Amino acid sequence: MRGMIDRRHLLTLWGAGALAALSPRLAHATAMSRVTAYVFSFKGLDGADIPLSAYAGHPILVINTASQCGYTPQYTGLQALWTRYRARGLQVLGVPSNDFGGQEPGGAREITQTAHDEYHVTFPLTEKVAVKGASAHPFYKWAAAERPLEAPRWNFHKYLIGRDGHLKAGFTSAVEPNDPRLIASIENELARV
Repeated sequence: MRGMIDRRHLLTLWGAGALAALSPRLAHATAMSRVTAYVFSFKGLDGADIPLSAYAGHPILVINTASQCGYTPQYTGLQALWTRYRARGLQVLGVPSNDFGGQEPGGAREITQTAHDEYHVTFPLTEKVAVKGASAHPFYKWAAAERPLEAPRWNFHKYLIGRDGHLKAGFTSAVEPNDPRLIASIENELARV
């Protein structure tokens, strides 16, 4: 009986030691298997697919937009970010939504007229989608689960996706595209290799 207890005790200690040795590897494997933004796709205003995996390895700024919002002039600053950082790898993606105040009531033609004709936006725009609630686009459901305190509460909320596809930061509508905090976050992600 004594030999059996020693073997059990020895096996328990060995198992605990082996588990402790594997813990960093298990934690790394778990982190590596977390869902990234790259599994999501949008439809463009023109109907073409916009898979976020096409931007793998690049930071992506995703903004829910609206044509009739007090924040709509942020299109100008977002275009400036796109112009300034595009060559370094930043992707900007506008996601029209009618979720807040009914401020994106039109279709693709009206969205294009506002974004392209009035604000001269050249970065990609998706078709209009929901960004909150049960019918939210899967990307927005994922982002809300990743950072529940940073979910969009109004139009022109900004999410920054890192080069690794993970959500790095969320910025409220009031954070202008030229805000030093947003610029620093973008530059930090662009500096990562």
